[in-house]
Amino acid sequence: MLFIVSVLIGVGAFLWYWNARRKFREEKNQVFQVASNVAGVVFLIFSVLALSRTVAIIPPGHVGVVVLFGSTSETTLKSGINTINPFADVIEFSVRTEELKEVMDVPSKEGLTVRLEVSVLYHLDPDMADDVYRQIGPTYVETILEPNFRSVTRGVTAGYDARALYTSEREQLAQSIMKDLENIVGPRGIEVESTPLRTVILPTGLTASIEEKLRAEQESQRMQFVLTKERQEADRKRIEAQGISDFQNIVARGISENLLRWKGIEATEKLAQSQNTKVIVIGAGKDGLPLILDTK
Repeated sequence: MLFIVSVLIGVGAFLWYWNARRKFREEKNQVFQVASNVAGVVFLIFSVLALSRTVAIIPPGHVGVVVLFGSTSETTLKSGINTINPFADVIEFSVRTEELKEVMDVPSKEGLTVRLEVSVLYHLDPDMADDVYRQIGPTYVETILEPNFRSVTRGVTAGYDARALYTSEREQLAQSIMKDLENIVGPRGIEVESTPLRTVILPTGLTASIEEKLRAEQESQRMQFVLTKERQEADRKRIEAQGISDFQNIVARGISENLLRWKGIEATEKLAQSQNTKVIVIGAGKDGLPLILDTK
């Protein structure tokens, strides 16, 4: 409509300008010169305005849906300068990552009510922007994402104990929420990036009992570690003692009376060659071994 009005006014201004210039040349009246100048300015303004209807500038992080006579184009306009039908309208949609925050009371598996602060990071699928506009409209967040996000969150937490929301299992819970939500809103053109759990507020007294239980479990794990370490140390000592015993048995089996006498004779020879003052009595010791007397 704006394009038609601009064209009509532009054409009228051009005719006014042409007629005023013609009369000014014929009558040399300054009034016609002023009128022609005004008509020229009007013509330029509405000409530019009409031409602007043939161009659509889409800002970064957005796409444009072209609507012509009540129907949408199958392709969306990307960011930048795009030429369009002057009779068409362009509806802009953001495809940047957006955050939807929710604070809700959710049930747990035990039937307890837990207050949960959770977010969903999402963005619009650029290739499905025209479907979103045609089937849902610009309020797709309020119409599709928000109610499904609440429903899915409550449904997932109902399958977990309240303790899971307070421990490392909360990451698994967040992944379950994201997966279930993505299965619902993904086909509608909304892509879910993540669903982080920001804050979990448990009922009064439950937090203390969970912390106490966690401390008991950690102490039990520590004691199991200590017992395992002590068993390993006992096994090490048992193996070491067995090795010493085996060594002694082997040595004992290899020592005989003749070997001891022979070693005694070798020791006597070495002592006899020594310069130290001593008296050696051959055969005087037990089992006939030398008897060594120190004269000092």
